Amino acid sequence: MTAQIPQPSQPELNRIVTDPVRSVMISLTFPILTEQILSTLVGLVDTFLAGNLPIHAIEATSAVGLASYVGWLVTMLFALVGTGTTALVARAYGSGDREYGNKVANQSLLLACFMGLFGVAGMYFLAPRFAQWQAMRGVTYDITVRYLRIESLSYIGMAITLVGGAAIRGAGDTRTPMKVLASVNVFNGILSYGLVYGIGPLPKMGVDGIVTGTLISRLLGGLMLTFVLLKGARGLSIQLHLLRPMIEVIRRITRIGIPAAVDGIVMWTGHFLFLRIIGEMVSDTATGLNPSYAAQIVVVRLEAFTYLPASAYAAACATMIGQALGAHQPKRAIRSGHEGALQCCLLTTISGILFVIFARQICSLMHKDPAVIDIATPVLVLAGIAQPILALGMVYAGALRGAGDTLHPLLYTACGLGLMRLPFGYLFGLTLGWGLFGAWIAVAGDMVIRMVLVAIRFRRGKWVALKV
Repeated sequence: MTAQIPQPSQPELNRIVTDPVRSVMISLTFPILTEQILSTLVGLVDTFLAGNLPIHAIEATSAVGLASYVGWLVTMLFALVGTGTTALVARAYGSGDREYGNKVANQSLLLACFMGLFGVAGMYFLAPRFAQWQAMRGVTYDITVRYLRIESLSYIGMAITLVGGAAIRGAGDTRTPMKVLASVNVFNGILSYGLVYGIGPLPKMGVDGIVTGTLISRLLGGLMLTFVLLKGARGLSIQLHLLRPMIEVIRRITRIGIPAAVDGIVMWTGHFLFLRIIGEMVSDTATGLNPSYAAQIVVVRLEAFTYLPASAYAAACATMIGQALGAHQPKRAIRSGHEGALQCCLLTTISGILFVIFARQICSLMHKDPAVIDIATPVLVLAGIAQPILALGMVYAGALRGAGDTLHPLLYTACGLGLMRLPFGYLFGLTLGWGLFGAWIAVAGDMVIRMVLVAIRFRRGKWVALKV
């Protein structure tokens, strides 16, 4: 009987760098987009619940809105780890070095835990400052401070979920993070609704129920993703010996991630200062009532439905470009960025048109106060018109970050905010008295500036030779 000679195993085919660019882009984007739509639905539910409370609806909407901005800041800080993680894992997988990709993933989770703990400690002291910086007073101030402090307890779970998901996406698996975050978002919506009104065995907590649902759901998300990585996902798994600090790996993660995090912080600071401008549009100085502030929160929540595809395509481009460059396919990397921009622009144009046509009806669903609806409606029309421009800018910026070029998007963000959004937002909104709509004219100008600059940078193609 002749002995069988064992054949060498064939390396797993990496379809991300071999299949047609268009089909790969769609297959990667769809799970991310589904995940983000569910996430936005929960944010929309939070705003809806606050806007329809029997008492303090405007104050609660302002508190929930500010909390969403603060949560965005925290997410940007976690991007210090997440952006570098996606870029390095994608390059490692593109070159076939999965062992190094897993090392990056473990070090990233270690960094995420430290950052989550830092966020919890910091927010306890910063919560009153955030409310004061937005000129909040009375009941609005009290609700906001309590809301922010409770929400901060969820930061560790959020850090693990976001950074772990970034690693798995870099490896080419966008479905697993989708399933985890989809579960988190469904839990969040159900728990928040139940705790606001005291449904079944749940206590009736009013606005505190919204944030308590968020807290529980995010902690569950962190546990779920930890369990996924303990079992293993696309070659990534938590291993105790890889959780010891490795300076070389951490240095590479932060070298890419720090400009991305600063970009996010600059962006957030600009939005926060812009929100501060809106905070000056108080209609009743005695009570601090500000329907323009509540209208801004409504528009931002609704705008997310056209913002989401851009974010999803940016993440997909980051994975495809990182893996293409790791596989030494620069032309494929360039095609991936242009394909993502084209698909996203078409999709956001459709959703933007719907906003323009049905603006008032949509705003009326989100808030019961006539003053808020009147202010929000024309702003939503303007936002709908501007969404394709925003989409192009976001996708090309995400493409550059996937290549490890995080410095230029940072510079372009600073230009748009510093030269257009803030000075002209103040001029049009407050000095000339055009209100929220006037301030949003400056927002649209900011979007145009950043889109043009980032598209030029991508088209020149120098980023393909960048070492990370």
